[in-house]
Amino acid sequence: MAKDTTKIVEELGLCSDFKTFYNENKEYMVKGDLSQLLDELIIKHNLKKSQVIRAAEMSEVYAYQIFSGLRVPERKKLLCIAIAMGLTLDEAQTLLKSAGYSTLYVKLPFDSVVLYGICKKLSVVEINEILYEYGLETLG
Repeated sequence: MAKDTTKIVEELGLCSDFKTFYNENKEYMVKGDLSQLLDELIIKHNLKKSQVIRAAEMSEVYAYQIFSGLRVPERKKLLCIAIAMGLTLDEAQTLLKSAGYSTLYVKLPFDSVVLYGICKKLSVVEINEILYEYGLETLG
């Protein structure tokens, strides 16, 4: 069962020592293995890598390198994968964190468009059209 981030932060502030806090919360920590997380999400959502790659509008070679762990994509490419997989907002944010990127922040124009697209289940192309319409850099 997942634990809300706010609850974990609250527990961190109240703990007497870090070791106890960590042992009680390590199952909720982001592991940081991007390719493993991608594989888990592919299985969870019953997807095929080939269909995700097509929907992400990415080069097959580059995308398979990401899935195999040979490359860490730039943030925008990882967002394309998240969108193509139809991830929930929480799953997309976790994916970003696992690669060491900042999560989507609604007060940033680019991020707000991507957030909107994820929440409305828009495609990469549809999100790029909105980004372009507002003069923002596209996902690629």
